[in-house]
Amino acid sequence: MIFLDAAATTPVRREVLEAMWPYLTSDFGNPSSHHTLGESAATALAGARDSVAAVLGCRPGEVIFTSGGTEADNLAVKGIALARQASRPQFNRVVISAVEHPAVEESARYLERFHGFAVDVVPVDGTGLVTPEALRAVLRPETALASIMYANNEVGTVQPVAELAAEAGHAGVPFHTDAVQAAGWLPLDTGTLGIDAMSISGHKLGAPKGCGVLFVRGRTRIEPLIHGGGQERGRRSGTENVAGAVGMATALTLAQARQEEQRRRVVALRDAFINAVLTGVPGAALTGHPSRRLPSVASFCFPGTSGESVLLELERQGVVCSSGSACAAGSDAPSPVLTALGYEAEVAQTAVRFSFDASVTEEDLNTAAGAVRHAVESVRALGG
Repeated sequence: MIFLDAAATTPVRREVLEAMWPYLTSDFGNPSSHHTLGESAATALAGARDSVAAVLGCRPGEVIFTSGGTEADNLAVKGIALARQASRPQFNRVVISAVEHPAVEESARYLERFHGFAVDVVPVDGTGLVTPEALRAVLRPETALASIMYANNEVGTVQPVAELAAEAGHAGVPFHTDAVQAAGWLPLDTGTLGIDAMSISGHKLGAPKGCGVLFVRGRTRIEPLIHGGGQERGRRSGTENVAGAVGMATALTLAQARQEEQRRRVVALRDAFINAVLTGVPGAALTGHPSRRLPSVASFCFPGTSGESVLLELERQGVVCSSGSACAAGSDAPSPVLTALGYEAEVAQTAVRFSFDASVTEEDLNTAAGAVRHAVESVRALGG
């Protein structure tokens, strides 16, 4: 099997499992307990927080451990917007882009339904890009938060986050970015990016599912969504997942250490794969930005097919990929991301996404490109 669905999840790295193991077995204490086992767990949790902060270029107290990217997005969007509204009721608008992950979009819609917020949606161009000018046009004095993802999970387009954050900052609006897909591939220094909040998920990096991080700049107020014992400095109650935090920190540190080397190698492989598909499959269209894209994502529309039929044929040939976001699996509707880019629904439903981790090889992608050609030919021959 050739696994090309790393944007959905990645296998847990051996080094991560080894780092977590003591906190699943011998050092299993609750970090809030005042005895030796608890103190050992608290020390491990503090060490994990320090490690994450070192990668993000922030203070350890600005790191909140969560259950993953979805919780981090919910806490950022709802928590910051509600805190701003509590301080000044006129803060009753949130800004998102037209290509956000459902965790951000649905959080904004929740604020709209239950807390009286208006949701302003920034349009994207045909490559999925948000321009600073487009963001500036929707920012208002009443805007409580702007949330625009760093890199898109379906088409791979990378946003000019530093420029967008600066635009929001000029308007006095806190800026959050969903960096779930960007982590491990793109710079994450929060000072350089100029952001106020950022979400990361462990299972995209070689950590287990169920662990994530939200960075929140110290000056940014946030209303907790989970109440209880006041863990995570009162911002996210609940007994901390010490092993998950250690795994998250280990995976993030490992990914950061070889980021530049791995990015250069995978970009070259990705571009060769894109070229092989575009030249080998008549009518194939690359989706997303041609150059401002994640090293790890190549996505296409194959007119005259059904994306799901192509996926089934590819899996029969030993290539595992997806038709888009794993969070939308089972939906018959065309991708909202692709329709936001201007694709007709009929074409959007032919989309297939290939996403790689750092272990991908030239042989893997050469084999996959051949399989794509055969799969599309077979599906078209059967009438889609």
